[in-house]
Amino acid sequence: MRNKEMLLIPGPTPVVDSIYDALGGETRSHTDARFAAVYRSALEKTREMLKTDGEVFVISGSGTLGMEMALLNTVAPGERILVISHGFFGDRFIKLGQAFGIEADVLQANWGKQVSPQELEEKLADSHYKAVTITHADTSTGVAANLEVLVPIIKKHGALVILDGVCATAAMEEDMSKSYGDPDAKIDVILTGSQKAIGVPPGLAIVAFNQTALDARKELGRIPAYYSDIYNWIPIMHDPQKYFATPPVNLIYAYEEGMRLVLAEGMENRYKRHEAFGRGVRAALAAYGMKALADEEAAAATLSCILYPEGMDDAAFRARLAEKGLIVAGALAHLAGKAFRIGHMGNTTQEMLEKAVLLIGETMNEMGYEVQPEKAIEVFKEVLYAKMS
Repeated sequence: MRNKEMLLIPGPTPVVDSIYDALGGETRSHTDARFAAVYRSALEKTREMLKTDGEVFVISGSGTLGMEMALLNTVAPGERILVISHGFFGDRFIKLGQAFGIEADVLQANWGKQVSPQELEEKLADSHYKAVTITHADTSTGVAANLEVLVPIIKKHGALVILDGVCATAAMEEDMSKSYGDPDAKIDVILTGSQKAIGVPPGLAIVAFNQTALDARKELGRIPAYYSDIYNWIPIMHDPQKYFATPPVNLIYAYEEGMRLVLAEGMENRYKRHEAFGRGVRAALAAYGMKALADEEAAAATLSCILYPEGMDDAAFRARLAEKGLIVAGALAHLAGKAFRIGHMGNTTQEMLEKAVLLIGETMNEMGYEVQPEKAIEVFKEVLYAKMS
């Protein structure tokens, strides 16, 4: 890769040369047939990745725009949603609801833990919700939602399942054709962004609706949106030479290449690799006396929130790593200064993560903590090979 630093944060993530090359392609008219062919290919690959029977949308914007599109096209003002929150980013649906007159209740897990299925069952039994939102991997805590448990409960109570896949899509299983127990127990909407496990620069919102979600949009009629209204985008997604709003031509080039790499690796292979990377990194850092906020059964495959040993200076630690070319992220909210977050997703490689483990160990030694980087790297390799074999 031509990257000068190892960007191991919850996103953006490292970009490989072929994606940079695609990004630097000649900018053409957004109605040019040659560009439209690339756009069409990107949409087809997105559909293949998510396996939806409905519509996919790839447009200029961030994951937050994807959240807005998912909500406004399925839930009307005055209706209620339930937000399953495993950290800071799940709560964003609350503010989105408030902005558009949608009532939002919250089922909040303690940071580092998963929401209790029993509490979800009770909440859904007590009130009627049009939709339930789930953050698949919350980037503030490194906690993954257990879809095998949550989706059947939600669908049993007749609510739509809206999945925020921003930090999970292309790394953790998100299959809209999959039935979770009952044939009708499926994910209805998935939203994500280009800059995390897909490994493309930021700037694209990606959203998929199944037929049930499209039926919900039809029932709404007029909605309080223009750019976010999927009815304005469906004609363009069917024929990219049509015009609604100018697409980010070069980002679409990059995204199509990114999706080519995703599918070439194979979805099952990607799920396995990311699971192995996550477990390996957490095990290696545990050898330094650093504990992950989330227990293994609740931990995301894409990033980890790592608690510092007693007395560690967060700002000094991350600054020293940055001087060595390794960028990790600080923690959020009440964990600020007490933990850091490290991404291990997308185009990240085994070699990069081994180097990261080494640099973290070297930095800890410099700061007065006696650790053994070589031993931690061996732990990483042992876990990785065990999971990948």
